[in-house]
Amino acid sequence: HIQDPASQRLTWNKPPKSVLVIKKIRDASLLQPFKELCVYLTEENNMIVYVEKKVLEDPAIANDENFGPVKKKFCTFREDYDDISNQIDFIICLGGDGTLLYASSLFQGSVPPVMAFHLGSLGFLTPFNFENFQSQVTQVIEGNAGLVLRSRLKVKVVKEHREKTPVQNGIEENGLVSANLEKEVGKQIMQFQVLNEVVVDRGPSSYLSNVDVFLDGHLITTVQGDGVIVSTPTGSTAYAAAAGASMIHPNVPAIMITPICPHSLSFRPIVVPAGVELKIMLSPDARNTAWVSFDGRKRQEICHGDSISITTSCYPLPSICFRDPVSDWFESLAECLHWNVRKKQNNFAVEEEE
Repeated sequence: HIQDPASQRLTWNKPPKSVLVIKKIRDASLLQPFKELCVYLTEENNMIVYVEKKVLEDPAIANDENFGPVKKKFCTFREDYDDISNQIDFIICLGGDGTLLYASSLFQGSVPPVMAFHLGSLGFLTPFNFENFQSQVTQVIEGNAGLVLRSRLKVKVVKEHREKTPVQNGIEENGLVSANLEKEVGKQIMQFQVLNEVVVDRGPSSYLSNVDVFLDGHLITTVQGDGVIVSTPTGSTAYAAAAGASMIHPNVPAIMITPICPHSLSFRPIVVPAGVELKIMLSPDARNTAWVSFDGRKRQEICHGDSISITTSCYPLPSICFRDPVSDWFESLAECLHWNVRKKQNNFAVEEEE
């Protein structure tokens, strides 16, 4: 039995009590919508509202005396310090697509359902308009909404960790002559949950990138070009689309591999099944290092001996639909990317019968 993507619905086992409101930082146009939403959530729905500490430190919010009584009810947290993963029932994002990507990065495990309002520049992943936010938020709280489970990538970066050891006049602490002032002491392992894409590029180097791509332990190709994009179907309409890849509906279980400006006429983007494990490493004869970023964040250098392992995460991001998964996606293609926009061809004029 093949499940109909439109059949996925948001249902609550019990009424939601807590909500995380994420606002785009340094955007004055979002201050009024943010305040209206928070007043509605706290006073009309008696919700526990979580807000980032740096949002409340904004002078326009901190110095607003009228907003003071509402602000006192907030629960605050700091990114990378406080764990709120088990305290949030659902998330409301105010901003553009970057706000949703940021919300995803806050939850490295299970992600609460996300309701995203289009208050940014592009808005491909944010289907809700803020004009009628009261009725739309109420509908979500009552559990009457469609849902898209946007798959994420689980990424593990293993870096050869080298540390300088105390050396005096070329003699180590154990009395042995030090031929190399750096001593290998182990490996550094980092893990990320990625909603859009992992990008491996050549960084500031003028040389082509030269990285090997393995699939389930088998070398499938070497990328010689500006780099490679490994993306989810959600990310297929982002950087991958700009690099010439196909656009895939987020309900399709897949991982996309898209080269960036490959120095080969036959290197086409490919789609592999969700669940396979990809590994990316510098080729042994690579002239330069590479750089990697995760949804445009945490950018870092990759050297010889380092590896990047990528597979489908078991923690998708539940994205709440405005209408349904199919309608929302095609409306986003038309409105944001102007997909297949063309002036209609004229029909033939009907000739009058003689």
